[in-house]
Amino acid sequence: MLNCGALDGVRVLDLSRLLPGPYCSMILADHGADVLAVEDSRFQKDGLFFGEINRNKRHMSLNLKTEDGLDIFYRLAEKADVVLEGFRPGVARRLGVDYEKLSGMNPRLIYCSITGYGQSGPMRDVAGHDVNYLATAGVLDLIGETDNPPSIPGVQIADIMGGAMQAAVGILLALYNREKSGAGQYIDISMTDGILGLLTLPRFFQNTKGESPRRSDVTLSHRYGCYNTYRTADGRHVAIGAVENRFWKKLCELLGASHYAPLQYSQSHRQEIVDWLRTVFATKPLAHWQELLGGQDVCFSTIAELDEVMSSSLFREREMVCEYESVDGATLTTLGIPVKLSVTPGALKTAPASFGAHTDTVLKELGYTPEQITELRARNVV
Repeated sequence: MLNCGALDGVRVLDLSRLLPGPYCSMILADHGADVLAVEDSRFQKDGLFFGEINRNKRHMSLNLKTEDGLDIFYRLAEKADVVLEGFRPGVARRLGVDYEKLSGMNPRLIYCSITGYGQSGPMRDVAGHDVNYLATAGVLDLIGETDNPPSIPGVQIADIMGGAMQAAVGILLALYNREKSGAGQYIDISMTDGILGLLTLPRFFQNTKGESPRRSDVTLSHRYGCYNTYRTADGRHVAIGAVENRFWKKLCELLGASHYAPLQYSQSHRQEIVDWLRTVFATKPLAHWQELLGGQDVCFSTIAELDEVMSSSLFREREMVCEYESVDGATLTTLGIPVKLSVTPGALKTAPASFGAHTDTVLKELGYTPEQITELRARNVV
């Protein structure tokens, strides 16, 4: 087993901030890429420096609005494989760090831009955040209770699924193509584009069954008793995902209602079955249902709370919850690496870097003397 990671030798410059871009470069860094996050120290005060997603990376401060700052970045970009940025369209060009400029210096460069609505189209310049992208793509309309406003999910689906992960896939595709062509390319990632594909199954049911997508009232969202959530007597909740009849039949048998087995998707009995299950699950506490249904082929799950997830034996054994030593020596808990490669696995090698922690190191690698670095700091270049 190698310890270098599948992306060993790939050099990434990450100009992005907040969540989508840094999460993407974390994925690359987890799998061995040499990621250098580059941020202007002016943004350090905004309180939005997410430490955990800077693991396995180096971090430097750099003011791209200065001539010397640009020169430093150009020297880094000449040797980079990937540049990642999350500015609004046009900002990178104004700063002088756009793809056209950098690819002229480094034709093998892969350049990835992550924006809310993409580099083209009528919404390219519109401001937004996760909730706006979910709303625009039609995903938010399907989240929440039927007769209430859509609910904003407690995780950043568009940022991570639509932005970070799509960008990581795009970068890997471009790296693979470069192995054949020798040339880099530009990648345009729209977070809204990225989550539009989540409507694949709603579109399928709409086209094949004439099912109009409605909040909490479609085949795979609360319409039927077999795919629903229920409250227990002690105020906890469970999920049932018995899509196939063999699972549904087993559940009905365990709950003493075998007569409902052939009525799984009956329109005339739909609400009756949902109401029956709501009543049944509300009669006993969670522990009872875990003992009765846990381990049975009925697609039963406890709806876990975050603290339970972080102490779960499942995720501990899968190394999805693990510990690392912080820069000050403390032992901290973090989320692990979901992609498990057998030969070149990802690894948590270094703790999250503090803001600008590697600025001096990077400048020394570029040949700057201690005196020059002190001068750069005095002029707010770094």
